[in-house]
Amino acid sequence: MTTPSSPSPAPDDPPPGAADVDADVDMNMDVNVDVSVDVVLPCLNEAEALPWVLRRIPPGWRALVVDNGSTDGSAAIAAAHGATVVREARRGFGAACHAGLVAATADIVCFCDCDASLNPSLLVPFVREVRAGRADLVLGRRRPQGPGAWPAHARAGNLALSRMLRRRTGLRLRDLGPLRAARREALLGLGLTDRRSGYPLQMVVRAADAGWRVTEHDVPYLPRTGASKVTGTWRGTWQAVHDMRRVLAEPPARHAAEPAPATQAGRTPETGHVPETGHAAEAGRTAQEGTSR
Repeated sequence: MTTPSSPSPAPDDPPPGAADVDADVDMNMDVNVDVSVDVVLPCLNEAEALPWVLRRIPPGWRALVVDNGSTDGSAAIAAAHGATVVREARRGFGAACHAGLVAATADIVCFCDCDASLNPSLLVPFVREVRAGRADLVLGRRRPQGPGAWPAHARAGNLALSRMLRRRTGLRLRDLGPLRAARREALLGLGLTDRRSGYPLQMVVRAADAGWRVTEHDVPYLPRTGASKVTGTWRGTWQAVHDMRRVLAEPPARHAAEPAPATQAGRTPETGHVPETGHAAEAGRTAQEGTSR
């Protein structure tokens, strides 16, 4: 698999509604010394947003755009902007995310939506926190930046979900946003199985069952480019609720997958170890193609 260099700035304008929030992010922070980072970007028809997103991947990191059956040329645009493209034929947000996780080779893996609602450069302090061993999973708490950034019904649903998560796991989170970072091998060890809208929630639930240290930090949340595949339709919203209820109904894992040893500094032994699941077999389902600059 080709590992391209970071995409250089292109003349494209930011997508509509995507305010410039780069000023507060130090893109030269020391995050690429002794650590590798892959950013998984699940993608379904995000041609308009992709250039804006890919130009904001921190220097030295690799963008893995997982094309989930786009028909608008998203894969070609991603490759043209220096990303490595992973093909995932099975439809579903979780299927795309997991295909990216399996295809990743970096020590630390980040996730970010591909619709220009979140700036991937905001992941820099997340990676620093994971690398320093201060957290095992870092999440971004979305803070809407303007009308339409986060519909009221979606925010209410997210709040209710956070409360249900607290009852199920004890975690006091205020959001279950898609911007996140953790170590790859530890994530694979969780044995995530949801391949639809429940994937992000299942990651947090199983991390909590494993005794991981989970933290969250405020991040600007911009109006997305294009219609949401989840909250943008009643069918998508219903499917997401169904998937997440199913995840919350799962019994706590009998065994927990602890994070990699590098993240263990300062923590007490809370759980046992479990062998990593057979994730290698899934790698054969993803065909990868990349370009180098």
